[in-house]
Amino acid sequence: MATIDQQFVEYIVKTLVNNPDKVAVERKIDEKGVLLSLTVDPEDVGRVIGKRGVTAQAIRVLLRALGTKQDARYNLKIVNTDDEATPRHAEQASTSPAAEETEEVEEVISEPETKETETAEEEEETSELAEKTRAELADLDDLDI
Repeated sequence: MATIDQQFVEYIVKTLVNNPDKVAVERKIDEKGVLLSLTVDPEDVGRVIGKRGVTAQAIRVLLRALGTKQDARYNLKIVNTDDEATPRHAEQASTSPAAEETEEVEEVISEPETKETETAEEEEETSELAEKTRAELADLDDLDI
């Protein structure tokens, strides 16, 4: 039988995901409080976490509110069950040619623009804005008020 906290998390998460049948919440009690481990379909992990972790943080806030009512401290752990998702350091340790190609592509994509390019673009935008502002002011000067 699931406890109220497990049911609460299941209800919230099942409304967010595409595969509600694969949502599972395990409950463990330790010295830090109650640990709820959430497992979802690998394709739904992104939905549960949300952009920049906002959705996961919102679920944790709701759990904290439940915890104040239940006199318990809750922690939520989202378990990643995707077998193909490997940590970055494990990917670098791999010697397969496919992994090497992936690393090269990631490096090219993640290369930051140089500061010179950014500065030139900012200066260009600033000068365009200044020109537009001057033109608008000149139009206003022509008005007879």
